[in-house]
This record gives sequence, structure tokens and C-alpha cells, in this order.
Amino acid sequence: MNVSTTQYKHCDLIEVNGKIDHYTAPKLSDTMEALFNAGRYNLVIDMENVEYMSSTGIRILAKAQTTCKGNDGDLVLALVPDRVYEALDLVALVKYFKIYDNVLDAVGSF
Repeated sequence: MNVSTTQYKHCDLIEVNGKIDHYTAPKLSDTMEALFNAGRYNLVIDMENVEYMSSTGIRILAKAQTTCKGNDGDLVLALVPDRVYEALDLVALVKYFKIYDNVLDAVGSF
């Protein structure tokens, strides 16, 4: 899995490519933790190229959303693949995230 970040004035964009599973999820978690340590709590996660997300990945997203909201921020998702959306829906987390059809609208939401 590859993770890259782009800082904008009002939010940070995290682009994720590959599988988010037990082995790769810590890389995503570490990326978000670094942003939190820098006081950045408005995050957009571009999921267009996510091939798979395990329960570990879902747990990391939920925890990050809690951290963002607890610091007057938000974590929004963009371009969520159908399989990932179904997994989030299965555990009733779809309503926990704002989900956008494109990155521009997601970044513009801040």
C-alpha cells in the first residue's frame, strides 16, 4: 500500500493506493497520527485506488474520525469503491462519514 499526503489551506488530502489490511493499516494510521501531531484535524481520504479494506482499516478510520471530531475537525471520504462502501455499510459506519463522489468536492467541503 502507498500513502501520500497533500496539505491544503483548510484540510489535508490523504491518497491511498492498494490494500488496507492488518499489515498495511499501521502505515495509514501513522500518516494520520503525524497530521494530528501537527494540529491538522480536517482530513480527506481519497480511496479511489483502494482495492480492499479489512476490519483493521475500518477501525483505523473510525478512530481517526473520533479524533478529528474531538478536535473540531472532520474526516471525509472521496471516491469510495463499492466493496469498501459495502463493508462500511455492513458495520453501520456509512452515516458516520461524509462521502463524496470526487476529491474536489471533498476538499471544497472544508
